Amino acid sequence: MITVHGAGDLTDEQWAVLEPLLPRGTKAGRPPVWPRRQLIDGIRFRVRTGVPWRDVPVEYGPWGRVYDLFRRWQLNGTWHRIVTRLQSLADAKGASTWDLNVDSTVCRAHQHAAGARKHGDLQKEPPGGVFTEPCDHGLGRSRGGFTTKLHLAVEQGQKPMAIVITAGQRGDSPQFEPVLEKVRVPRIGPGRPRVRPDRVRADKAYASRKNRAYLRRRGILGTIPDKADQARDRRKLGSRGVRPPHFDPADYRERHAVECGSHCPRRGHQRVAVISTRRYSS
Repeated sequence: MITVHGAGDLTDEQWAVLEPLLPRGTKAGRPPVWPRRQLIDGIRFRVRTGVPWRDVPVEYGPWGRVYDLFRRWQLNGTWHRIVTRLQSLADAKGASTWDLNVDSTVCRAHQHAAGARKHGDLQKEPPGGVFTEPCDHGLGRSRGGFTTKLHLAVEQGQKPMAIVITAGQRGDSPQFEPVLEKVRVPRIGPGRPRVRPDRVRADKAYASRKNRAYLRRRGILGTIPDKADQARDRRKLGSRGVRPPHFDPADYRERHAVECGSHCPRRGHQRVAVISTRRYSS
């Protein structure tokens, strides 16, 4: 049994859930020098703390082996398949609630990102992966400098259900529909994947007629506060104005899950990156 090195490493219970989902080797021979659990803990340490790959503690194995496993599974879509399977298992067990919270968080880009090639296919190691990289590479300039913005749909247990990456200067409201459209949890047994939440909570940045109409069209309850200028304009119209949207302040207080899921200061923004195994396997 592998000794757990840190508080953020996989427990035996989590590893028991995760291990069956990992790809099986096709070649027979001697067992690897560095077990997968150890390398995965190293990957999780790096994603959780944001340190350079070369600074991953030696207890997790050589940093090159840790990075190689991360990059190889990123390119062939293994991480995405693992997270999707964990989502399905959590939904089948009733461990996922379908009251989703939508919000965004901004990540400061590394200083070397400003000097990267504009054409990714000309890089020594192309981005690759199972998803098409956005033309702006998810990098843009905002008040915080060179930044990337993560748009999230998080359920009440703080499990990320969908992520959309844009440049840092992109607005939140236009990404409301794209992030909800990416929610797709396959069922363990027969049946179509689940794509429609029961309720969606969001802050005032998403208070637009377009977003509210999208929720009504899909039959999804919404808890989004009204903007002050929109309420003021309605009062000016009087009886000729549209009815104010229903808003439940008590239900809105449940939106803290998305804040914990994306802005947790102890784990940083990397917590919602490509690996979400800790939340799904707990």
